[in-house]
Amino acid sequence: MGFFSDLRDKAKDISANLVGEAKRFKNKEFHEAVVAACALIAFADGEVTADEKKKMSGFMQVNEAMNVFDVSKTISIFNKYIEQMEFDMDIGSSEALSAIGKLRKKTNEARSVVRIACAIGAADGDFDSSEKAAVRKICGELSLDPSEFDL
Repeated sequence: MGFFSDLRDKAKDISANLVGEAKRFKNKEFHEAVVAACALIAFADGEVTADEKKKMSGFMQVNEAMNVFDVSKTISIFNKYIEQMEFDMDIGSSEALSAIGKLRKKTNEARSVVRIACAIGAADGDFDSSEKAAVRKICGELSLDPSEFDL
């Protein structure tokens, strides 16, 4: 088996694990935290263009890990956080991190949120430094070590 086959198989395994985790933790707090993380990643460079919103909404609709949640509710939550960050970046980020922080004592759920955030950051093939910085903030909010996620 070649390098690319191994890489493809590993990507499939990661995707399957994320789907399993999302199904296992399917609850309002987890949903809110995952979508808040999505919004932080999307807004990592300080703005979200209409194309980025469309791409992120599309990702959340087709991604198997996010499909366990009601799509219209997911988009509504995502838009709420984006609008808050567009109005005031500090307050909006604080609100998103607060939703994420509710999972601090739920270690398995918290780790799943970070793994999904990393997958979202890498979804376009370029997990850039601003997106990685956003995931490190999420790790800090959850009292997790970023190095655990290669950040």
